[in-house]
Amino acid sequence: MLSADELERYARHIVLREIGGQGQAALRQAKVLVIGAGGLGAPVLMYLAAAGVGTLGVVDDDQVSLSNLQRQIIHTTPDVGARKVDSAAAKIHALNPHVNFIGYGVRLDATNAMELLSSYDLILDGSDNFATRYLVSDACYLANKPLISAALGTFDGSLTTIRAHEKNASGVLNPTYRCLFPDAPPPGTVPSCQEAGVMGALAGVLGSMMALEAIREITGFGEGLVGRLLMIDARAMRFETLRYARDPANPLNGDAPTIVDLSGHR
Repeated sequence: MLSADELERYARHIVLREIGGQGQAALRQAKVLVIGAGGLGAPVLMYLAAAGVGTLGVVDDDQVSLSNLQRQIIHTTPDVGARKVDSAAAKIHALNPHVNFIGYGVRLDATNAMELLSSYDLILDGSDNFATRYLVSDACYLANKPLISAALGTFDGSLTTIRAHEKNASGVLNPTYRCLFPDAPPPGTVPSCQEAGVMGALAGVLGSMMALEAIREITGFGEGLVGRLLMIDARAMRFETLRYARDPANPLNGDAPTIVDLSGHR
């Protein structure tokens, strides 16, 4: 049962027909792990905490720098030099003390990914490099975990939901991240945000949409982004959706899978 304080705090959710008390209770029971407390992870963590997700975890081994503050809204000027997981913990607790927040101040890699994912119902990847995205996607498939994955460019972004361990209504396995992007671009061909820049407010838009998709996944309203890639063009203020399907040749859940563990990741 929700307490009186929770009933008042989440009143605007509870009156929504698509959420209601049952949906809010589902949020309270949910365990969500966010990869990265940066430009995407910051708004994700704030909105999921505000929404009443019961357990929020975040994996990030970085410290807050002054250049982060243009877009990473969970951190503030006095936090410069602090661990991002500690800065995020303070803001989450101040926003909603009902949330159980767990910070992992480590770098996600092939040696710890499966253990970190094991305690959570839903994974949100807000990392800023292709190596981590492929690692998280492979680990989620092997661990039978749903994944919401987003990527941020200078003035563009994309978002999708991956449930590659499950079948669709036709009895066909859902696509993987590798069906969408079979190969990572060669090193050095995609500049980092430090090199190319990034629009801070766009990180807020895309991170908020990740949180919205997570809430939808938990409560079950509407149509999700499985097999659909949502693309944002901030220059033209245009949103487009691309459908994609399982590639039988993909090495993860294809007809002849070759990825059976994370040993291929360094």
